[in-house]
Amino acid sequence: MTLMPGRMAVNTYAHFERDFKRWTRGKVAIFTSLITPTAWLIFVGLTMSAKFTGDYLNFITPGILIMTMLFSSLQGGMYMSFDKLLGYLSKFMAMPSEREAILFGKVLFISVRGLIQVSMVFAIAFLMGAGVKTGLPGLIIIYVILFLFGCVLSSFAITVAMLTQDYDMYSAINGLISMPMFFASTALMPFSSMPPWMRVIASLNPVSYTINAVRAMFVGNLSGGLTGIVEVAAMAVVMTAICVYAFRRATVS
Repeated sequence: MTLMPGRMAVNTYAHFERDFKRWTRGKVAIFTSLITPTAWLIFVGLTMSAKFTGDYLNFITPGILIMTMLFSSLQGGMYMSFDKLLGYLSKFMAMPSEREAILFGKVLFISVRGLIQVSMVFAIAFLMGAGVKTGLPGLIIIYVILFLFGCVLSSFAITVAMLTQDYDMYSAINGLISMPMFFASTALMPFSSMPPWMRVIASLNPVSYTINAVRAMFVGNLSGGLTGIVEVAAMAVVMTAICVYAFRRATVS
């Protein structure tokens, strides 16, 4: 099938809209998704600020933003898992629209959903006293980085959902990956405060690169954020390509 850019965009948006409407119907789920990051900001950010001489709230806020995007995006893979298990995916693939539109619609939805949740956490952090020293340009760069990181994570989550046999297996892999990725990063402490073995792991963790890029905007390092965009964009291109490859192999009979 020849891919038409205009038609692809329309079909991608149709799949995005379907998942977005399904998500917004769950008001309780939206509310509860904010409890964990808000609790981290209050109980860790404010408490540890009293223990450190530096501005720990501005230090931990980027980590909480990335944590929100990390958990939201990895959990977003359940939409693909449910569509596959309930038979919707096979029906979508039987339609005349491009198959990749299903995939890109999911990636777009998961990334946008993460940005909405991040925005709510961002607002709470600002009310608590956090601030971006690079101003509006830095804020725009933060959202670009977060969106690209959402594409990385959602592509990964969808790939796992396509390769796993059921939702329980997907949930197990999700739990096995999400927490270690967060704690083995610079979310809660800088490289200099880590033991040597953990420093090595954190330096290889893509979450650390993303947090450091966002954190650069909070401390006034605009060039650090621009470098972060390039790094995360490269990860997004690679992971999306892997996701497309896995999607095609998993759906071609």
